[in-house]
Amino acid sequence: MAPRRLPSTWDRTLQPSVPRPVKRALRTGYVAAGSLSSAGRLLPDFLVVGGQRCGTTSLFRALEQHPHIVRPTLNKGVNYFDINYHKGPRWYAGHFPRASTRTRRLGVGTPFATFEASGYYLFHPLAAERIARDLPEVKIVAMLRDPAERAFSAWKHEHARGFDDESFERALELEEARVAREAERMAVDPNFQGYSHRHHAYAARGDYVQQLSRYYERLPREQIHVLYSEAFFDDPVGEFRALTTFLGVEDVPGVHFDQHNARGSGPMSEQVRRLLTGRFTGQADELHTLVGRRPPWSGAIAEPS
Repeated sequence: MAPRRLPSTWDRTLQPSVPRPVKRALRTGYVAAGSLSSAGRLLPDFLVVGGQRCGTTSLFRALEQHPHIVRPTLNKGVNYFDINYHKGPRWYAGHFPRASTRTRRLGVGTPFATFEASGYYLFHPLAAERIARDLPEVKIVAMLRDPAERAFSAWKHEHARGFDDESFERALELEEARVAREAERMAVDPNFQGYSHRHHAYAARGDYVQQLSRYYERLPREQIHVLYSEAFFDDPVGEFRALTTFLGVEDVPGVHFDQHNARGSGPMSEQVRRLLTGRFTGQADELHTLVGRRPPWSGAIAEPS
């Protein structure tokens, strides 16, 4: 069966010309209606947990073309296990299609997977615990990128969206003061939302070993699959085939792989690059040990002598 992009209900029914407040109201109404039938809705078989600015949107666009994979009805990410957990499981289920979708689309017996992708799940200090508790059999897909390049890309993204007026160099200097206190508060107050933790953690989001360890400590290793962005964009067909094998769905030809949400601008300064390179020294070895696969950027990260 040839893959095709499966438009969401949102895509099919609402045109770009619809005013944003109207879209927001319709979205709220749809989720509320879905919550009422939550018992009859699909829940995720796998979650793409991030990281931010690591290519997860491009991966999402590839996954939604697969005829045996179903995305959330509305958005790419529901952000339930990080910022919307207080809304409860019925609200979460309301974002997914009815279970009858499985039979209607594929019949009985065809391997099938439902998913969502939220780039904050990897970094949020409580997300892994919540996921493991609520969806103990779910599969986890993480996508990682050279942490120095990821940090610079994240700053460009937040700066362009108006979330940070500081230069990249200054933002890195301010990061610990901005983020650490919020992280501590999040650990003791599950309802607290850290603005800087979400928008200003440029270097900290590159501490992949710490973040992945939360998942490896709570879920079986065979439920976790890690992709490296550089490898995915270098060989998308091969990497995607390995992913579908992990997910237990049929490998299909014809999926199109495009790069989404790339942001151009001037290069990172060499001074800042050296600073970040020093921060992440040794991480390649740690990731190799944890994941079982060495990151492609390891040649660019200084290794201990």
